[in-house]
Amino acid sequence: MNKLVFTIILVAIISFPSATQSSPDQVVKSIFNEALTSNEAYENLRFLCKNTAGRIAGTSEAAAAVEFTRQVMEEMNISRVFLQKVSVPHWERGTVEFGKIVSSQFGELEVPVSALGASPGTGKNGVISDIVEVKSIGELETLGMEKVKGKIVFFNCPMDPALENTFSAYGRAVSQRTAGPAAAAKYGATGVVVRSLTLAHDDVPHTGVTRYNENGPCIPAVAISTNGADTLSLWLESDTGLKFHFTTDCRNYPETESANVVGEIKGTVFPDEIITIGGHLDAWGPGEGAQDDGGGCIQSIEVLRLFKVLGIKPKRTIRAVMFMDEEMTQSGAIEYIRWAEEHNEKHYAALESDRGVLSPVGFGFSAEGERLGNLYELKKYFEPYGIHWFKQGGGGADIGPLRKFGTLLISYIPDTQRYFDYHHSANDSFETVNHRELQLGSAAIASLVYLIDLYDL
Repeated sequence: MNKLVFTIILVAIISFPSATQSSPDQVVKSIFNEALTSNEAYENLRFLCKNTAGRIAGTSEAAAAVEFTRQVMEEMNISRVFLQKVSVPHWERGTVEFGKIVSSQFGELEVPVSALGASPGTGKNGVISDIVEVKSIGELETLGMEKVKGKIVFFNCPMDPALENTFSAYGRAVSQRTAGPAAAAKYGATGVVVRSLTLAHDDVPHTGVTRYNENGPCIPAVAISTNGADTLSLWLESDTGLKFHFTTDCRNYPETESANVVGEIKGTVFPDEIITIGGHLDAWGPGEGAQDDGGGCIQSIEVLRLFKVLGIKPKRTIRAVMFMDEEMTQSGAIEYIRWAEEHNEKHYAALESDRGVLSPVGFGFSAEGERLGNLYELKKYFEPYGIHWFKQGGGGADIGPLRKFGTLLISYIPDTQRYFDYHHSANDSFETVNHRELQLGSAAIASLVYLIDLYDL
């Protein structure tokens, strides 16, 4: 070989070391540098949001999202991309969502409403009836059949603004939406109105699934905006005889076929051990599902891209999963665990990104003892980026079933103070996502996966 050519090659090798030759600090820095200077994930999220809005499981929009994310990963030339077929519920919102307060004292006032997922429609004439306000299912049960039958039940329990953890506030209030309509139906109610689960005071209703008893009656149910709920409650104080009128044309269809979308980079030392990263692809209309959870899906894909571009060769197989149907029945998660058992897969760790893609603050881990202490030691790699909250307790709706394997479950935790302003509503659009926040999260997840794999944690 020509001496000059050899020298040029040697200089190039020294100047541009591969990830495997670099220190962990250098690799983490390269991950953040690449993520923060790339627009690829941001533009992928833009396309997903603007072209597949309303992609609740079973819809044509959900099918388009499956195909888009499959193509994105296929074009990355990674080890394997495949679909896990799954049967999903099929509910469609329709185009009519109308709500109105009718009072002999105050007149009539239209208020924003949104059908709850799995609710039947009202028919073209809608539901109009006297209304009874309660703060909980327990209060409803105290009223009983005599005071509920033939009326619309109004669940008006707000999320607690005094709680620092917004997910705790949501968790304490969510049963009125998920179980309230079934409970009201048991006592002969004709319909249900549920206060939107958000800390914001505005005119945007926030939807979500409700669950009916298998052999019980299914009555129409809607969410009402927080401003609408406050007005309805205030008017009821003076006019106990006012009525509420709402109309929807949502509809349940037979189950249909959809899929989890899976992409992998095969491990070089322990290829049979899998580290899963994922989010859920389905999302409620009328929003675009940027925060919940298109961003989590795109971050998971971005982890694979970062490993590929930077030449990081993981010891274990890194698998990104776009789970289908988290919002309704978690059928994608059920299929994922069934697949894992059928194929005798070894799941080393799993991380879920499903709390929005606002600025990252840390991670939660299902570990304890020495393993948890070793994971806490990784904090030093993330503190330069403002990511410092490492705590016990990790998981998520889609990766939760992997707990039976003893898998390390990890929650990605961004700042969630604004998350419920967007959650399950028309507010959840691509425009709510900041490029830098999205990519700080992508880099944080990729770095954590790299370090867990490197140190066998």
